[in-house]
Amino acid sequence: MSIIVTGAAGFIGSNLVKALNQRGETDIIAVDDLTEGDKFANLADCDISDYLDKRDFIERYARGDFGVVRALLHQGACSSTMERDGRYMMDNNYRYSGELLDASLSLGVPFLYASSAAVYGGAHEFREMRSCEKPLNVYGYSKFLFDQRVRKVLPTARTQVAGFRYFNVYGPREQHKGRMASVAFHCFNQFRETGKVKLFGEYGEYPAGGHLRDFVSVEDVAKVNLYFLDNPERSGIFNLGSGRAQPFNDVALAVINTLREQQDLQPLTLDAAIRAGLLEYTEFPNELRGKYQCYTCADIAFLREAGYRAPMMGVEEGVRRYCHWLLQQD
Repeated sequence: MSIIVTGAAGFIGSNLVKALNQRGETDIIAVDDLTEGDKFANLADCDISDYLDKRDFIERYARGDFGVVRALLHQGACSSTMERDGRYMMDNNYRYSGELLDASLSLGVPFLYASSAAVYGGAHEFREMRSCEKPLNVYGYSKFLFDQRVRKVLPTARTQVAGFRYFNVYGPREQHKGRMASVAFHCFNQFRETGKVKLFGEYGEYPAGGHLRDFVSVEDVAKVNLYFLDNPERSGIFNLGSGRAQPFNDVALAVINTLREQQDLQPLTLDAAIRAGLLEYTEFPNELRGKYQCYTCADIAFLREAGYRAPMMGVEEGVRRYCHWLLQQD
């Protein structure tokens, strides 16, 4: 039976394809939009059975052209939180996802999809509850609205429907995302190019580099998706983060110390890195004021209740592993 992955050439989609390959799964139908052709590199070391453009896929999928499908892992979306074209965002993240959901329910195919912590926006509590959901931009709203659609069908769905609210994901295969790539990716490149890392300065009662996010490794994201693939009786909408909030300073310091290690240099404390000029701060950008999540931390109790027990990597381990992967790409 085939497994279908949409957004397969993207960041999380390609990591899911690779994780499936590592389990011996190669009957994978990859679906994406390769208008930005460089994304093909994310699949170059993966084994798939077929590739389809997203525009050609949906009608064929709804007709049942692919026979018995084990599951649809829907990762395709416009993920730019800076995108202002609401019509484009809603077509990609809400309308297209809705058509895939309806077809999956009709065909009896388990449907695992990417939601986002952006649905929480300016909230101070991050639980899978309507009262906590306060999106700050149209990206967050598109994900929020689709989650509401899923909530309506969950009570009567005869097959698995599981959504994952990704928090700040970082890791391999995100180089095509440009400015939307993770802070770990940007810190790595800054340090390699200039010998220093720059973070945002103070804003919203948080000190420079002290804004707190739930950073989650894409390795853990893939493991959670595969757990639900293996347990099709589990449905719902789940937070997918590390369950802890860490400052951007921790990410920067993990990058600095990992790259210093490659030069046989001793690790530094945060204060020492600042004094040495390896970590600097810039003025917080005006265009992000009022639209920026200063704090996120996934409440993963519901995920644990669903049976996922594996520990989540903290920034220190996860970013170190990611930096080693980036170094290997050279």
